[in-house]
Amino acid sequence: MLSIDPKELTAVQTQAYLQGAVGPRPIAFASTVDENGNPNLSPFSFFNLFSSNPPILVFSPARRVRNNTIKHTLLNCEATKEVVVNIANYNMVQQLSLASTEYGDGIDEFIKSGFTKLPSDMVKPFRVAESPVQLECKVNEIIALGDQGGAGNLIICEVVKIHISETVLDEKGGIDQHKIDLIARMGGNWYTRATPGMFEVEKPLTTLGIGVDAIPEEVKKSGIFVGNDLGILGNVEQLPTDPEIGQFLEDQNDIKNWKNENNNELIYKKAKLFLENHDVLSAWKAILAAKM
Repeated sequence: MLSIDPKELTAVQTQAYLQGAVGPRPIAFASTVDENGNPNLSPFSFFNLFSSNPPILVFSPARRVRNNTIKHTLLNCEATKEVVVNIANYNMVQQLSLASTEYGDGIDEFIKSGFTKLPSDMVKPFRVAESPVQLECKVNEIIALGDQGGAGNLIICEVVKIHISETVLDEKGGIDQHKIDLIARMGGNWYTRATPGMFEVEKPLTTLGIGVDAIPEEVKKSGIFVGNDLGILGNVEQLPTDPEIGQFLEDQNDIKNWKNENNNELIYKKAKLFLENHDVLSAWKAILAAKM
């Protein structure tokens, strides 16, 4: 394993390693204005949601690594204490990338990137009409993390108005994760699109899983089950009973024969197939049958 002391790297190298490792990173498409009302639009991938009550977003315009200068977004947030965070989706990623171009003072990134300005209700910066969700924010605090190139500036802002396009809502009025089609930043020039890679994991909020420690050691050390398999097995609330396992064996002749042959490896492989078919109970019955 490559082990590195960040103090031995250049800022460019550190940035490349961290951005390559920490991702996908959501994108804050930040709209601001300066003291004279001139608009600025820029994406930032050091961004996330940190509280829902109050609703708090944090993003970080870092000092430029190459020359230690700061960005218009930071200057504008310091001057006006207002920002609109526009959520970015797949349909706008190329325009969003264009908006990251470091145009000079007085250049309107809305015009350069082809986005449409929408007046906000509670803050001065414009919203991006093409964005599926637009979050008007007041800046609560700005925390400088350093004074050298690459140092971040945490902009802590409170959402004061939420605008959501009806095109991304489901029949219950919530945001449909397929319709919103979110994107995120990876390392280098790479982005990722959430929709093709989405999968559901049941949250153990109302259940009390038995835990991975309840799985027999032989099963965990078999090399057949990966960490995700163990997590699924450990998330059940109770194990099947002996009568249930006995009936299962009567219905599963192959497992019954493997048990008679003491061939636990084949039984565990069959249990893994049950897991792949989302039949956790049968997987547990197979595992426990091998131990009976």
